Amino acid sequence: MALRRLLLRYFPPGIILEYIEGGESKTRSIDLLDLRPDTDVTALVEEIQKREPLITASCLEHVIHLVQRLQEKLGENQNHKFSLFKVLRTHVLPLTNVAFNKSGSRDKIATGSFDKTCKVWSTETGKCYHTFRGHSAEIVCLSFNPQSTLLATGSMDTTAKLWDLEKGEEVATLNGHSAEIIALSFNTTGDRIITGSFDHTVAVWDVGTGRLLHTLIGHRGEISSAQFNWDCSLIVTGSMDKTCMLWDAVTGTHIATLAGHSKEVLDVCFDYAGQRIATASADGSARVYNAGTKQCIAKLEGHEDEISKVCFNPKGNCILTASSDKTARLWDAATGHCLQVLEGHADEIFSCAFNYKGDTIITGSKDNSCRIWH
Repeated sequence: MALRRLLLRYFPPGIILEYIEGGESKTRSIDLLDLRPDTDVTALVEEIQKREPLITASCLEHVIHLVQRLQEKLGENQNHKFSLFKVLRTHVLPLTNVAFNKSGSRDKIATGSFDKTCKVWSTETGKCYHTFRGHSAEIVCLSFNPQSTLLATGSMDTTAKLWDLEKGEEVATLNGHSAEIIALSFNTTGDRIITGSFDHTVAVWDVGTGRLLHTLIGHRGEISSAQFNWDCSLIVTGSMDKTCMLWDAVTGTHIATLAGHSKEVLDVCFDYAGQRIATASADGSARVYNAGTKQCIAKLEGHEDEISKVCFNPKGNCILTASSDKTARLWDAATGHCLQVLEGHADEIFSCAFNYKGDTIITGSKDNSCRIWH
């Protein structure tokens, strides 16, 4: 094995090793999820060197320098105020969801609609790349895979579909739910996808074969949201039964139930490191839980109506929420303090997302527009 080069991964923090083995180019990553602004970098890299044969004495200084750069990025004070950059008028019928592609280059967004189609757009020019048709009812959820080669759509027709973004065509239909699919998400390697349904279950699928692997049964109401954590070991689900549940992603067994909301849980998500969970509820509040201790560590209160969407920024220090009160809000993830209110939509906001770098936000509203904020 010969090391070719080292690459930085900012979110979540890590180093990617490119190396040659048996004449083939390969990569593997070292996750640094516990890196903090006060971590002793030299000691950390010496520990890594003991476990990683590709990191030799000759490149030790370089690795220390790279980890210090990661540490600086983590320590940056992000008091960025977002302002409106562009408004996209997207579909004739109302929008249902928006998503950013996962890779850092050339931002694309996908929009789903009541018109049963999904469209893929450029955030820079507003140009439409593809319109995907094939569902027999409205598309209510969508997600890019991590490689940004596939787009998944979930529909009120009880199916999910996978679309090839290069060719612009359907590659698979996932059949198995007995009611509408309203949530879906890929894991970070892109080989698994989960779908959440009004039938109260979450299904785990193999992306390559389209085969159903597990069904997660335990919620007593419709599923609103489902997501994998970073290392693909856990799944978090939110439900109309007012709870959020944690599951073992490999075996499909139930681990814990997170309670506390007084009304339906409408969205759940992990931070990029998979150490915290955020929940959004029809009770107008969002909550942050520690994924390890399962304890609530912050409450985000200030919206005047239900919160339909919640997400962490890539760094994990900021949370974005979208609400029926026509605003989106930015919050300090540690304290629960509101940092900024994004106003301007004429109707309820049901979707919001950060891009990979965390410097662009998109909000989708029932006013039929998407707003891009820089």
